Amino acid sequence: MTEQIGLDRLTGLIAFARVASLGSFTAAGRSLSISPSAVSKSVQRLEQRLGLRLFSRTTRSLTLTPEGQDLHERALRLLREAEEIEQAAVAARAEPTGTLKIAASPPVGVHLLVPALPRLRERYPKLSIDLRLNDRFVDLIEERIDVAIRIADPEDSRLISRRLAPHRLCAFASPDYLARRGTPHHPDELIDHDCVNFRFQSTGQVLRWPFCLGERTFEVVPQAGFVIDSSDAVLVALAAGAGVGVSPTYLAASHVRAGLLVPVLTKFAVERATIAALWSESRRSSPNVRAFLNFLYEVFPSPTPWDNLIDQWPPTDTAPTRLQPLCAGAPERIRDPK
Repeated sequence: MTEQIGLDRLTGLIAFARVASLGSFTAAGRSLSISPSAVSKSVQRLEQRLGLRLFSRTTRSLTLTPEGQDLHERALRLLREAEEIEQAAVAARAEPTGTLKIAASPPVGVHLLVPALPRLRERYPKLSIDLRLNDRFVDLIEERIDVAIRIADPEDSRLISRRLAPHRLCAFASPDYLARRGTPHHPDELIDHDCVNFRFQSTGQVLRWPFCLGERTFEVVPQAGFVIDSSDAVLVALAAGAGVGVSPTYLAASHVRAGLLVPVLTKFAVERATIAALWSESRRSSPNVRAFLNFLYEVFPSPTPWDNLIDQWPPTDTAPTRLQPLCAGAPERIRDPK
């Protein structure tokens, strides 16, 4: 009879697989909600038990040995099978219960998901929400995330995706700024305005402002008096009268409703990407995932209220007329105003 695997051995395999996937003991510990030292000791015990070196360690890097690479692939298969067993058992329950793990970028999570999730909890009181807000692209399968909400076209063939809404960008400024400096009516006029731009924390690059002109899309990088690496802070600066800036419509809509910002250059607004839900095949039959995906239809109605607000600007007493269709696809890069 084969020897049954002990709990300590299984724990070691889980810790090893997480370190190998995430590249560090610190990241693995954060993912497993234990200390990095506990992860390191678990991996060391596994190496001693197997009589193998699984990692080549230096002060600056952690890489898999050939034996470690082979074990990592086998461990991932084992963990995927264990995950499928658990999901099959969960699917036998009709009512959502337990923990639903969701990953999303901070802006989408804070502005769209967090205000809506209490309604989901009221509907399913036995369901707990574990919301992870991070700009990095998490591995849903490795980190056991049920559903991710991402602003990008899905590239992982292991995942199922559903388009939730367009990710649309538009220019905004405060009423006070526009009263002082005038309203730009074409992107070329930005050269005469103060501008506030956004810098991506992940790359350090500033946002290239996309605009639609006829059937094509072009980009400009204006001279900016403010460059800020927080999308919320960009809106605060704009509301304070710092100038003209570009923002996703779902972020700026609340400021527009409050009278703090005004959409400008609306006929040049661009649908830049897609807000999508992604989940793995193993989660397809989960009652928790099914309930959440159905709930997302309420969070992201079609058309979305934030894009309706921009399309109908300025508000009138008559029925609004939708603006020209948005440009789609990769933008063409034209000159930058200097």
